[in-house]
Amino acid sequence: MMDKFKRFVYTSVRLFAVRREERLTALAAFAIFAVLNAMTVARYWDLFSQPAAGGYRSLFVRNFRISGFDPLTYQVVSEWFPAYNIYRHPLLAFFMWPMSMADRGLMALTGLNWATVLTALVLVLCATYSAIFLFRIMHSVVGLGTRQANALCLLYFSFAYVMLASMVPDHFVMSQFCLLLTLWIAGEKLRKKSALNMWQTIVLFIFTAGVSLNNSLKVFLAALVTRRRRFFKPIFLLFAVIVPACLIWWFARWEYSAWEAPRYRARQEQKMHLQQRRTEIIRAQVADSLKTIGASEPDSATIAREMNRIIKQRAIAKYRRDHKQIWNRNKGKPFMKGEFMGWTDKTTSRWDAGVENLFGEGLMLHEDYLLGDVLRNRPVIVTYRNWFNYVVEGIVVLLFLCGIWCGRREVFLWTAMSSFLMDMTLHMGLGFGINEIYIMSPHYLFALPIAIAYLVKQFTVRPPLAPTCWLARARTPPKGEDSLSFFASKANKLERGEGWGEVSIFNFQSSKPPLQLVGLPEQETLSSALTLLLYALAAYMFVWNITLITEYLFFL
Repeated sequence: MMDKFKRFVYTSVRLFAVRREERLTALAAFAIFAVLNAMTVARYWDLFSQPAAGGYRSLFVRNFRISGFDPLTYQVVSEWFPAYNIYRHPLLAFFMWPMSMADRGLMALTGLNWATVLTALVLVLCATYSAIFLFRIMHSVVGLGTRQANALCLLYFSFAYVMLASMVPDHFVMSQFCLLLTLWIAGEKLRKKSALNMWQTIVLFIFTAGVSLNNSLKVFLAALVTRRRRFFKPIFLLFAVIVPACLIWWFARWEYSAWEAPRYRARQEQKMHLQQRRTEIIRAQVADSLKTIGASEPDSATIAREMNRIIKQRAIAKYRRDHKQIWNRNKGKPFMKGEFMGWTDKTTSRWDAGVENLFGEGLMLHEDYLLGDVLRNRPVIVTYRNWFNYVVEGIVVLLFLCGIWCGRREVFLWTAMSSFLMDMTLHMGLGFGINEIYIMSPHYLFALPIAIAYLVKQFTVRPPLAPTCWLARARTPPKGEDSLSFFASKANKLERGEGWGEVSIFNFQSSKPPLQLVGLPEQETLSSALTLLLYALAAYMFVWNITLITEYLFFL
């Protein structure tokens, strides 16, 4: 038992240890995310650092204004309580409990609320390790060089709402951390031809589902891809899938009944008492008005009839007022009525939402209605003033599609694409949250750089094979096939660990010449040009987004 525990600790330490080739990436990511979070803290420090006698929820919700992000993490850290939607984020409040205890201690020592700073520490840590995991995916799983891997990491974290998620007190960067960790581990398992075991699946599921329950299925998909038929073994299916899913749902039900249900009943009782008071006021007003009009005492039926007329008029007036509100105008019509299907949207244009929100606002902020909220002051569809932004967006989407084609036979690519396709079915297909789909960008946009990585790999010049490797059984290519392409394909098989039965390894004194693979000059030129294009796109989007974020936080 102790040996298993030591092995678990050793594996965990290795998992989060920064490797030599990752140090520059980790340092740059940490510096960028630290500056972004310092901007958020500086913007809200004066207001949010003061203790709130009347409760923190109203203070944070009324004053925090960055797109549609919710500042509930500030509330949880300031005064611990499961303030999130419990069925969507069942364990997130408990993950933030240590920060809440630290804030309580600092508040006792200094008299100030340090929730903004403590939340920023969590965000910087999660965002930095997200960059490290994405680098590992590009470098060790896909097989790119350091320069290309860094270019794709910079491209991803220059996306507008990926950048924003790393500096706002919401759950998205934590979900991104869990999803990229799951993808990297799954990629390593695929590369080594092994599979996610039971305890790895359970741990990844608990953290991913605990932060955001709707992402938990992606862990099971990763386990299915790596285990294949073994996924359906009864013991694994029972203890790694069914039991954890049932336990976390049971825990969410218990959490709701213990914390949220009493508050909900109290709100309903307060609402009922308020409604009764309003009804009594209307009854008294109607009785007084009828007495003034008629000489005799009005009967109860007349009073009730007049009350119903007034209540109906007020309800119609409220409906008309609400119908004119922007949050109502921005809500599309559902496919059908119901508790679940009532959240769908069939009327919002999918093309406009894709161009302006999915691959528009998610990648580059719009200048008009800058970081506005569709529930307050922003229309669903906003266009760019500058046509060049559409060119940049088109280039990114084109690279994405070309990457999918180049990696269409790679299992890992479709593992990453499963997250993207699942969210697209939910948001673009059924219309859940389509009016602000860009906010969910950290849940699926990492599929873009991973797909583009396979396009980069297609044009990357491969290093020479081992100096004493000789292809014994295939010294001459088949008729009609180019020699360089033939030997390159054989070398690629060897790099993937395939086809070793077809080779003989000789020492340096072998009489047979070693096989040396050399990339074509044209291929090297294309690889360098593509890498430079990625750096240029990343630089443009990073400067564009950071300029508008700075303008919004400090000058508007």
